[in-house]
Amino acid sequence: MKELLIILISAALVNNVVLSQFLGLCPFLGVSKKVDTSVGMGAAVIFVITIASAVTSVLYTQVLVRFHLEYLQTIVFILVIAALVQFVEIVLKKVMPGLYQALGVYLPLITTNCAVLGIAIINVQKEYGILKSIINGFGTAAGFTIAIVILAGIRERNEHNDIPKAFQGSPILLITAGLMAMAFVGFSGVL
Repeated sequence: MKELLIILISAALVNNVVLSQFLGLCPFLGVSKKVDTSVGMGAAVIFVITIASAVTSVLYTQVLVRFHLEYLQTIVFILVIAALVQFVEIVLKKVMPGLYQALGVYLPLITTNCAVLGIAIINVQKEYGILKSIINGFGTAAGFTIAIVILAGIRERNEHNDIPKAFQGSPILLITAGLMAMAFVGFSGVL
């Protein structure tokens, strides 16, 4: 149990996928304009990464390793992730059309989000079983959600601040993300 908790905290805070591994920057920077949209994207990423971690772990150990097809892992993982994103897209379109419209092009981008594929590959490289893969996937997605919601909150507050013209838009966004990354380095001493 202690090892699972360490994996969870490490994935969410210490090795934050966005702020320390720099994976998944496209939706992090693109969808973080409003907190509501960021929470929705975070929930979608939590679902996709957690389920993808479980499915890819089972497929890798039960199919690819058993039949000596490990070299196909990237292709298989991408197909699993694409299918899961399609499922999330269909559900959001039916259940939450407002969130579906707000996420726009970034929802299908979860398919090509390197964080989702990266975590599936990291789980294999660290030789995690299914439970550890799920915990690592959930922790990673939770860390992504924490980071994107914090950035969205800062961006909403920055709309009401007097920012010099040269820093408005992308420059202040990248400076903010860099400062957040530096702040998350402080978690490296936790574990």
